[in-house]
Parts: sequence; C-alpha cells; structure tokens
Amino acid sequence: MLIKILGSSAGGGFPQWNCNGRNSADVRKGVAGLSPRTQASVAVSADGRQWVLLNASPDLRQQIGDTPELHPDPKGPPRNSPIKAVVLTNGDVDAVAGLLVMREGQPFTVYATRRVLGILAANNIFDVLAGELVKRVPMTLGEPFAVEGPSGPVGLTVEAFAVPAKVPLYLEDKTAGADFGAQEEDTVGLKVTETASGKHFFYIPGCARVDDRLRARLKDAPLLFFDGTLYTNDEMIAQGLLNKTGERIGHIIMSGEGGSVAQLAPLNIARKVFIHINNSNSALREGAPERKAIESAGWEVGYDGMEVKV
Repeated sequence: MLIKILGSSAGGGFPQWNCNGRNSADVRKGVAGLSPRTQASVAVSADGRQWVLLNASPDLRQQIGDTPELHPDPKGPPRNSPIKAVVLTNGDVDAVAGLLVMREGQPFTVYATRRVLGILAANNIFDVLAGELVKRVPMTLGEPFAVEGPSGPVGLTVEAFAVPAKVPLYLEDKTAGADFGAQEEDTVGLKVTETASGKHFFYIPGCARVDDRLRARLKDAPLLFFDGTLYTNDEMIAQGLLNKTGERIGHIIMSGEGGSVAQLAPLNIARKVFIHINNSNSALREGAPERKAIESAGWEVGYDGMEVKV
C-alpha cells in the first residue's frame, strides 16, 4: 500500500494568501528551513494504479498536477483518471472544496457520513458532480466497508470512527453552547486497510482532544497521520493572526500535558506523522526548538509529496 501526502497544511495553505505572519512572510522570502505547503489531503493506493483520496482540498488541481500517479493514463481514452474514490473526514471547506475541481464528467465515488452527505446535498453547487456518474455513499461509524470505484473494489477497506471535534465554522450554532451544535458524524477519523494484506494506518487530520475511545483505538497502531494544526493554544492570538485559541477552533495542540505529543506517547504507535499544520505553527521551521521537541518525541512533520509504503 502506497500513501502520498498531497497537501500537509491546514486551511489557507502555507503561505496563506493574506497572511503576513512570520512564517508566511519568511517562506515567501525563501528563508531556509521553510517549505510551501498546500491544504491537507492524502492519496492511497493498494496497486499503484487505482487511487483513493482522503479529503479533497481546495488545492486539489495543483496537487494532481504535482503528482504523476494521479495524471490520466496517456494510453487511455480522451478523458480518464486513476482517482476512483474520495473519502471525507468532515464537511469543512478545506476537506470538500476540491470536489468542485472533479466536476468534469468523470465517474468516481464519494464516501462520507450521512451528516456530511447532507451538507453536500443542501448546497446545490455540489450538484455539478452529476449523480449518474458520481455516487454518494454513506459511511456508518464503526462499520468497515470495501472502497469501490466505477469498476468495482480498489483493494482498500475503510472504517470511519468519531473523534472529538467541532462543527464546521459555517455551521456553527452560537446558541448551542460550547460544542456549537456539533454532532458525532461531523468529524471522523479513518482506519485504512489494504484488503489483501491486512496492513493498515490511521488518518485523523482534525481532532479536538484525545479521549479514552481514541486511545483504545490507536494503541499499538503501525502508522498514524494526526492533526498538527497548532503548537500552542494561543499562538494565533499571540501572533495577531486570529482572535481564537486552538480549543475554540476544535484542534488539539502539539505541546503541553494535554497536547497530542504527551497524550499519544504511551500508546506504542510505531510511526507518527503530523499533518494539517497551520501557517502559525513554529514546528514548520526546520531546526526550531519546537521542531526539535516533537522530533525528539518520535514525531515527523509531514510535507507535500511525502511517500510512505506500508
């Protein structure tokens, strides 16, 4: 099974189009130790020919262009694609907007929770994905399913499971209390398994905290791609970028006793890769103390184009 990180940044990308914070300004200047990143998405294949996307970022057109494995087969018909399915972890803009890039009369399958499929159905701009070509298939939490493209199974099995998170910003109900109206199907993690071998990994690009259910699921995991949005809870406020904490936007931080590095340390996870990293995060800077701290704890910082074989 081959995994390719198409994009490793949080929403807005890196540098973000309107951000003049230190990281974004420095990456524009070409400062050493910083690399541009597109918004988070991953491609997975069991055979190197049929590919499944985990989320469809707004940068998907660029990501496909940068990834030869996702190009049309030059020996195929005038229109063809090796992308056979898309599995969505939530209804955030940076997870679903790339579906609009895939509107050009190409058959594939979209998998999401009923809650997220309802969000797509309620916004008729997604009707550009013709129903006779693009199937929308609901995922039931805790029930593994064989991923299928237009021609049948692609050799991968996926199980979706709820993770602590927040409702997408555009669906927030300010009267609903601390969870802003969040529902269990708003944000999920994915266990992706190569059907033939049983080899698997976990993909969790959005998570608000590590709870007991998540600990039990991730114990002894062979490979984890995990939410790396922020290093500290108030970093966006401190940098003058946004008047919101990590808690407010529904993303766990890397550092501290309640952060992901400490919370996941006892679980014997063989390989841990941060993904969905915000432009404010100091761990983006190679050689920075924050980067050294997470690397010394056994974590990797994912990057665009990164390949992992399982």
